[in-house]
Amino acid sequence: MGTLAAAIPVTAGATATGISHAGCRRRRRGSVAVRCSSAADERQALFSRIAPVYDHLNDVLSLGQHRTWKRICVSWAKRGDRVLDLCCGSGDLAFLLFQKVGLDGEVMGVDFSGKQLQTAASRQDQRWKACYKNIKWIEGDALDLPFTDRYFDAVTVGYGLRNVVDRPKAMQEILRVLKPGSRASVLDFNKSSSIFTASLQSWAIDNVVVPLASSYGLTEEYKYLKSSISQYLTGEELEKLAKEAGFSSAKHYELGGGLMGNLVATR
Repeated sequence: MGTLAAAIPVTAGATATGISHAGCRRRRRGSVAVRCSSAADERQALFSRIAPVYDHLNDVLSLGQHRTWKRICVSWAKRGDRVLDLCCGSGDLAFLLFQKVGLDGEVMGVDFSGKQLQTAASRQDQRWKACYKNIKWIEGDALDLPFTDRYFDAVTVGYGLRNVVDRPKAMQEILRVLKPGSRASVLDFNKSSSIFTASLQSWAIDNVVVPLASSYGLTEEYKYLKSSISQYLTGEELEKLAKEAGFSSAKHYELGGGLMGNLVATR
């Protein structure tokens, strides 16, 4: 079976197994862990519950289009890169990234849900390409990444920044671990300023997403989508967030008729 591995080097607060506890803010130096927030705990539990059917629902709900959006998200990576897939979930972006970086590159997937990482590791075992065997899965905190400064050539985040409790801090951490001149690519639902697009998105969640999730007993788990999107940032606000974190440039691209968005920020 694929393994959950520790990143190199890990923070001092890591467990004896080398795997950081999900959702917890840990001091970068010293051995005292900071208490987890209740919001982070709740979101961790939510993603653990949906892990078994997450990939299937993505396929059905997007009519397979999520694969195209994800390929666009990873298009900035190149052969030989060392790449971080943050909030990696069940591993879709990580697998696509290794197709880009090849055997000369490295991919590390970080998520706060151990069950999502177990799903990713299981999928890794089922894939025949040799490069997939080199992906490392790390249970860790997006607000305190267990990597040294300027460690990665690229960072991707797929449907994760929206669920982070402190987005400015997460963007600062992404900036910290990126090499100068490297890019971060953030894919998520688009909080559209268009009334038509926002209404279509809201209708789809109420009449397609939630009813289908209900057939899997996940009604409440998918009802959170509407509120999470309403509390998310517009493309312009995401560009501002990235620049305030210290990125030299940031551009947000609308995908899927404005239903999705891809922020690309350069350190």
